[in-house]
Amino acid sequence: MQLIHTVFEPHGHGPHPTILALHGRGASALDLLGLAPYVCGGRFLVLCPQGPVQMPIGPGAVGYAWIPPSAPGSPPDVPAILAAREQLQAFLDTALERYPIDRKNLIVLGFSQGGIMAYSLGLGDPQRFAALAALSTWLPPGLCDNLPDAAAVQRLPVLVQHGSRDELIQVDRARQSVEMLRQWRMPLTYREYDIGHEISARSLTDLSTWLDEKVFSAIVPAG
Repeated sequence: MQLIHTVFEPHGHGPHPTILALHGRGASALDLLGLAPYVCGGRFLVLCPQGPVQMPIGPGAVGYAWIPPSAPGSPPDVPAILAAREQLQAFLDTALERYPIDRKNLIVLGFSQGGIMAYSLGLGDPQRFAALAALSTWLPPGLCDNLPDAAAVQRLPVLVQHGSRDELIQVDRARQSVEMLRQWRMPLTYREYDIGHEISARSLTDLSTWLDEKVFSAIVPAG
């Protein structure tokens, strides 16, 4: 597999409902893995790939990103985002063969820059995913101007969470993204918190509740 990654596997043989969790700029494949035991009680297989772009984050320290850095104030580099999406799609194709993933219950989740990638993946191939969670992020205009399957997009549940005190991605950008999603008539849940650029205990609880409703409550037991 071309991307370094970490995996949390729940008990049992599977196939398991799965979260493809995409970290933010400057983090790594370990960043979101620690959430896995707390999301829906650890019932998801959580797959955490690492961005391919190295970036310095301090003296002697290196983090990772999905796209190369751009100049402050410049528009989003949509071609770079789409190229990174292709890498993630290839990674996911391989992961589906390697791990006991329930293909009907595959969630894409992203934090910050990883949320941009989650938007790109989910809106670009909505039939592949059961739900999309966008945490502390935004949807750049122009990223999804031409939706490939409008009907499938309208069936994809989306959770957007953002901090009203986010110092890196202003909350207005999240609100604008929500308005774009509403224009596409997607099943949308928006939650705003009195926090900064982070995941809080409350937002994690809300994420688990939402995922339980969208995934586990919809699974019909065999027999």
